[in-house]
Amino acid sequence: FDCSSYHYKSRRTDPAALKKRIKEICETRVRYGYRRVHFVLQREGWHVNIKKTYRIYNEMGLQLRNKTPKRRVKAKLRDDRQDAVQTNDVWAMDFVHDQLATGRKLRVLTVIDTFSRYVPILDVKFSYRGEDVVNSLERVCVDIGYPKTIRVDNGPEFISRDLDLWAYHKGVVLDFSRPGKPTDNAFIEAFNGKFRQECLNAHWFLSLADAAEKLETWRRYYNEERPHSAIGNKSPIMLVKSDGDTSPPI
Repeated sequence: FDCSSYHYKSRRTDPAALKKRIKEICETRVRYGYRRVHFVLQREGWHVNIKKTYRIYNEMGLQLRNKTPKRRVKAKLRDDRQDAVQTNDVWAMDFVHDQLATGRKLRVLTVIDTFSRYVPILDVKFSYRGEDVVNSLERVCVDIGYPKTIRVDNGPEFISRDLDLWAYHKGVVLDFSRPGKPTDNAFIEAFNGKFRQECLNAHWFLSLADAAEKLETWRRYYNEERPHSAIGNKSPIMLVKSDGDTSPPI
C-alpha cells in the first residue's frame, strides 16, 4: 500500500456530554469560573485536562462577567429534581431581612423540610458568611440528621466554598435555583411570607438576644401547634416524631 493512503484516526471522544455538563454547572452556579467548574468535574469523576475545560468554557461563551446577571437570563434545572417522600429528603433554605427597634439590620437564616414543613432552625445574626451557614446547619443536623438535598438560591453565602465543602463531606446535594426564578424554591418563599406576617411584623426586637428568643418561641409554635393544610391540618412535629412525642428534637 502507498503510505499516502494511511490517515491518522483521532482517538478523541465526543465532547457533547462534557459540554452539556459544563453548561449545566455554569447555569446553576452562575458565579463559577472555569477553575471551579474543572474542580466540580474532577469531583464527579470526569477525566479531563484543565486546558480542555478552559477551551470548552471559552468556546461556549461562558466567561464569568463582573456584572450581576440580569433576571431575564435563563438557566435550566437539573432533570432529576424530585419531590420529597419522607423527612430529611429535601430542605429549602433562604435569608429574611429585618431590623431592631434601633434600626440596625438583622438577617435570619430560614430552613424548612419540604415534606413535613418542619422548621429545624431560625437563626438570626447581624451578618452572615458562608462559614456561619455551615455552623448553623451542623448544629441542627447533628440532632435531627442530614438532608439529602438542600434547595438554595445563588446568594454569596450559598455558593461559598465553605458550604460546598461541607455539603461534599456530608453527602448533601445543593440544588441551586435558576437566577430570577424564586418559584424554583417555592416552599421557602411561601414559608418566608408566613414568617414575616405572623412573627416579624408582629414584634419589635430590642436586641439580638430578644430577637432570637422571640423567633425561637414562634418556631416552636409553628412546629408543634400550628395546623398546616398542605399536610392534612397536622402540625409538622407529628410527621417528624413517629412516637407521638410533641417535644421538638432540637
